[in-house]
Amino acid sequence: MADLVELSVSGMTCMGCAGNVQRALEALDVVESAEVTLDPGLARVSLGDGGGRGELVAAVVAAGYGVEGEGDPQTAASPATGGDFHWSDKGLWKQSAHNTKWCLIGCSIGEFGTLAAYSIFGVGAAVATGSGLYYLLLLLPLINGLITSVMLETAILVRGQMDLGSAVRTALGMSFISMLMMEIAMEITDLVFTGGVLGMNPVAIPFMLLVGFLTPWPYNYWRLKKYGMSCH
Repeated sequence: MADLVELSVSGMTCMGCAGNVQRALEALDVVESAEVTLDPGLARVSLGDGGGRGELVAAVVAAGYGVEGEGDPQTAASPATGGDFHWSDKGLWKQSAHNTKWCLIGCSIGEFGTLAAYSIFGVGAAVATGSGLYYLLLLLPLINGLITSVMLETAILVRGQMDLGSAVRTALGMSFISMLMMEIAMEITDLVFTGGVLGMNPVAIPFMLLVGFLTPWPYNYWRLKKYGMSCH
């Protein structure tokens, strides 16, 4: 007969995090089923014969999160200080990559949409490169990318049964430094392909996505490892 085990999980900041924990638990042979909620941060696990609580805790920690009340002196989701910090935590690289991916999706919607609109409506041909208006219009894709990223995160949290007010506050707590690094890198890449003209070159899209993902990824790992804070 299966045993029901509950774990209070720390370090989760979005539904993507909850999904990470659930997949890590369901990957264990001894787990029959798992349900993870963000608010509260709780994992309910149906444990089969031969399984123990320790295996569940180890899986959560390996995924880059913590389990409250287990007495772990140092978990992957706990802040690292001084000599504790290092760049070799595979679990955190995986978690920060997942967070960066969601950030990339949210930012790309607004940035790509704005740049595509510039091309469709001939904004690039109408605005002189290097003019005041040119630089002002360079900022608009960045602003729209931030807005759509916050909107996407809010929608994900609300879908996960969080109330709208809490969802908005959580979304606004994302790392704007990470998002700006991502968006600036993508826009510079696009400008290289367009020769500095405002607009979207479709050929640039895969390169923009690649650069947009790689640029903030180390920062997101550092922020998560050093302070226990996700970018998304």
